Amino acid sequence: MNRSYRFLFLVSLALWSATASLPAFAQDMGSSSETGDMAMTDMRVQVIPRDSTTLASELGARINRLDLREGERFAKGEMLIGFDCSTQKAALDEAEAILHATEITVAANKRMVELRTVGKLEYQLSLAEQEKAKAKLAAAEAIVRKCEITAPFDGRIVEQKVHAEQFVQPGQALLDILDDSILEVEFVVPSSYIGRLPVGTAVGVLIEETGKTYPVRISRIGARIDPVSQTIKMTAAFDERDADLIVGMSGYLVFSSS
Repeated sequence: MNRSYRFLFLVSLALWSATASLPAFAQDMGSSSETGDMAMTDMRVQVIPRDSTTLASELGARINRLDLREGERFAKGEMLIGFDCSTQKAALDEAEAILHATEITVAANKRMVELRTVGKLEYQLSLAEQEKAKAKLAAAEAIVRKCEITAPFDGRIVEQKVHAEQFVQPGQALLDILDDSILEVEFVVPSSYIGRLPVGTAVGVLIEETGKTYPVRISRIGARIDPVSQTIKMTAAFDERDADLIVGMSGYLVFSSS
């Protein structure tokens, strides 16, 4: 065997040996590099929060309180936005006064029915007015409760879409928020991997921004396979929360090469 053929034979043998040492599913994905005792695949992952939402206004009103800014933290139940609700609170006061008046009328009519100085029909009508006043008061109270938007969970402000003293419309987006106390990674795999990566499977993720590999466990598998690409979305949860991780970081899925 001449030198050229011998060289090619040795290179081919070395490549075959390296590939054969990887787990079957890492070989199938076309593993591109190694990180310690982990084999990195070409499957991209992205760090996501378990909970996130966009808060919107239910009122047409002026913002008079907006204390937090992008990136700042808040606690569940903390007020994030307050509206100027002078008109709505005046309507609530009126509803309370009307209910009080109907209660007086009902009490008086009840006494007069007992004394037989007024008919039962008038008493029944006053009771109906009282129930109507209670309903109007409940509606006014519900509107006033919308004058403050409170945090649905512990988290951080992602994006502030409005400013203090700005007038907003019903349904207008105000804040994007997320809970980063529990982070996950999301990725897409070929549909044939459903059986190889069931819920509970331990894998790893190499995050580019930190240069670290983190252990994760498959927690959810998508409900539908994409009919065009024949892929399915999977989600994995971190075994532990690392302070270096930030939502939006990305990297690659890795498998143990042992």
